[in-house]
Amino acid sequence: MADKARLSLNQMTTANWSVAQAVDGCVRHGVPAIALWRHKIQDAGIDACVRLTRDAGLHVSSVCRGGMFPAPAEQERRKKIEDNLRAADEAAALGADSLVMVVGGCAGIDLDDARKMVADGVAALVPYARERGVRIGLEPLHPMYAADRSVLNTIGQALEMASYYTANEVGVILDTFHIWWDPRVTELIAQAAGRIYGFHVSDWLNPLPDVLLGRGLMGDGVIDNPGLRALVEQAGYSGPIEVEIFNQALWDADPDAVLAQVIERFEKFV
Repeated sequence: MADKARLSLNQMTTANWSVAQAVDGCVRHGVPAIALWRHKIQDAGIDACVRLTRDAGLHVSSVCRGGMFPAPAEQERRKKIEDNLRAADEAAALGADSLVMVVGGCAGIDLDDARKMVADGVAALVPYARERGVRIGLEPLHPMYAADRSVLNTIGQALEMASYYTANEVGVILDTFHIWWDPRVTELIAQAAGRIYGFHVSDWLNPLPDVLLGRGLMGDGVIDNPGLRALVEQAGYSGPIEVEIFNQALWDADPDAVLAQVIERFEKFV
């Protein structure tokens, strides 16, 4: 199955670890890459994060997250764009493969309007990111998140939005938790060739215990992670594979034990 050399620890899988602790954990467990979340970056300070990852020899597969563009008031939308510019600065400083976009939901806003706000936000961000060598990775989220987290819900939507930019400016992040159900997933991954900036894995438990915090370890649910990995590889993606699991039980457990289990499941079920 998957080679550990492809593994990247998404920081939310061991959410109680600081950046320093997560970096140290990756080094101790032989994990070569890490994905950092912005609230953790801000806790530690960007300069410290750059130093920690560089000194440890860790590759930064992504910075999570930009986006959250929709808002009822124009002033709030401008503030959100300004925050995304800062996110691009952080991704540039860390040399991340991409800045992941969780674009924002439609609660309190007409759905079509929210999607237009997302398109406008991305358009405002791309030139700034381009100047700093930062690629914008659009991550479609499962439709159950359309109200609160993302009105970008299919690979097709993400590819259409990315098509207005070059393949070096805007691409897609493919997370198996969010795309496994799509009846067009095979053809859409093929269409994404050249624009796949990241690949994330976890599992969909049945029944799903919680909408946000109910992801499972690979092998515990219904997702064909190896099959989806084969599709993204056929489409030309050979970069890091992030394990990103939002799960309260894992967060409450010993992070070292969780990371050891992640590695075992990665090698067996991805």
